Amino acid sequence: MLVAERQQKIVDAVNEKNSLRVSELSQMFSVTEETIRRDLEKLEKDKKLRRSHGGAVKINQSSHEIPYSERKVINVQEKKDIGIEAVKHVVEGDSLILDASTTAYYMAKALPNVPLTVVTNSVKVAIELSEKKEITIISTGGILNTRSMAYLGPLAESSLDDYHVNKAFISCKGIHLVRGISESNEQQARIKRKMLESAEINFVMVDHSKFGIQAFSRFAELDIVDHILSDQKMDNEIFQKLSERSMNVIRVGT
Repeated sequence: MLVAERQQKIVDAVNEKNSLRVSELSQMFSVTEETIRRDLEKLEKDKKLRRSHGGAVKINQSSHEIPYSERKVINVQEKKDIGIEAVKHVVEGDSLILDASTTAYYMAKALPNVPLTVVTNSVKVAIELSEKKEITIISTGGILNTRSMAYLGPLAESSLDDYHVNKAFISCKGIHLVRGISESNEQQARIKRKMLESAEINFVMVDHSKFGIQAFSRFAELDIVDHILSDQKMDNEIFQKLSERSMNVIRVGT
């Protein structure tokens, strides 16, 4: 089988199953796991799938959200590194907004047990922080989206009108030099817009795969962002162009 043919069949298999592990693909195509990893690296670069921890997941091109269970295994180390970096920008006594992204979840895991107030629409973030007794947790409430484990809708959005915080930490589906910051659907876009409007300082936490993406619903221009936290795989040209706009872009990891 030609390399191009195998790679197309890998994409077809991942799209059919939603996600597959490297070991499964290795057996399926009778090649080494190292060969599969090289295939997945090429296919991710071509935006035909996304690599996950130990495998690959389907890219959802529609306005529907990727389930939390699938997002949680995409670029895990990069998200953990970004979450740890985000914590460095938090000081005792801060009031924060954290969204329902998996990167915000890893940030929540890394937060120290010190006096903080955290407003969130994430079930996962709230549960993680519940073990840290010094942190006051405020949930937005709203309609629970079971795919994202996020509270969305009018109640979640209106609850943010009552709060003004020091810092907001959010992620997104896509970040584009012209189109700005976007999400997979309007509900996610609306609440993230409110989160940015409720904070004095805004942090956007995005791994390298989010750059250049124009998702379904735009919710902010880039000039509303104070800091972008990403990883070392971020494209150097994009890094340079964002830096030229006087944005503080921090790349973490190895």
